[in-house]
Amino acid sequence: MTSSALKEFDNEEDLDVVMGDEPTDLVDDDPGADDILDPTDEESAFDLAVDRGSRRGQNNDNPSADLVRVYLNGIGKTALLTAEDEVHLAQTIEVGLYAEYLLTDSDEPLTRAKKRDLKVLVKEGRKARSHLLEANLRLVVSLAKRYTGRGMPLLDLIQEGNLGLIRAMEKFDYAKGFKFSTYATWWIRQAITRGMADQSRTIRLPVHLVEQVNKLSRIKREMYQQLGREATNEELAEESGIDESKIELLLRQSRDPVSLDMPVGADEEAPLGDFIEDSEAADAESAVVASLRHSDIRDVIGTLEDREQDVIRMRYGLDDGVPRTLDQIGRQFGLSRERVRQIEREVMRKLRDGQRAEKLREYAM
Repeated sequence: MTSSALKEFDNEEDLDVVMGDEPTDLVDDDPGADDILDPTDEESAFDLAVDRGSRRGQNNDNPSADLVRVYLNGIGKTALLTAEDEVHLAQTIEVGLYAEYLLTDSDEPLTRAKKRDLKVLVKEGRKARSHLLEANLRLVVSLAKRYTGRGMPLLDLIQEGNLGLIRAMEKFDYAKGFKFSTYATWWIRQAITRGMADQSRTIRLPVHLVEQVNKLSRIKREMYQQLGREATNEELAEESGIDESKIELLLRQSRDPVSLDMPVGADEEAPLGDFIEDSEAADAESAVVASLRHSDIRDVIGTLEDREQDVIRMRYGLDDGVPRTLDQIGRQFGLSRERVRQIEREVMRKLRDGQRAEKLREYAM
């Protein structure tokens, strides 16, 4: 809780939405995200969510839906705060923080009675802190609902938003005269969008790349509405200011990965992977031809002298797929490099003539 009463908090970084210095929002296509909820709208939206959740849950066996319903009903029991309530709680929190400072960090000697009084103030401050947080949990739900359907369950979005709410409470300065909900909205949105950037994708992307992907996705939708067709990469690059060479990469990153084990078809009995062609797999005909070619080459080479067979096999890696140099072969047989070259030439001459060549010629066509 930022305050001029505590010198150790004087230099805390301030984030005042009225002054325009708000956290970066990584999801820039949030519909209506710039609207600040007032208490009446927030309560109405929350009550509607609870009511819908209750009605849907009557015949719903989904454990996740049950958890959401329990959570919504639980946080709805805490009444919303007025501006005066927020100031009072903030002051109580501030006093509790200062009392905790005196108990733990101050060099001033304290009497037993003084310590007892300070402990009471610390306890009241923590209670006020919990009250301020609990009274604004429905604000988190109202904001988190706007980000559903983007890769994270609602409960996870709420958890991230709650972290932002805690951060807002720690940095809120009631002395500036602004409502806590107005101030906390930015921190909640930032926490949610950063959580989505880190967790919503199966393959995590760096934050700066998430920003570019979201920006490009928004521009692509807008241009589709304007043009009535999909924009080209060149048009997207011109509109977004992103280099055209990066457009295709960003568009690929915007797609969600799909599991190869995902069941497909009317009966959902076969996995998706069974219907995807392996571009690197050889077809049956090619496999048979390769086997016959290997067998014929082996038969033809078998008609050569033993040393010639060894040299040609090593030179072209016919046994292990690793071709050897003239020097390597020469060291293996105690021959000069030039002698190995002569043997290779003689072998190739023999393979080009007569029945040997006839047997291998059809594979060269």
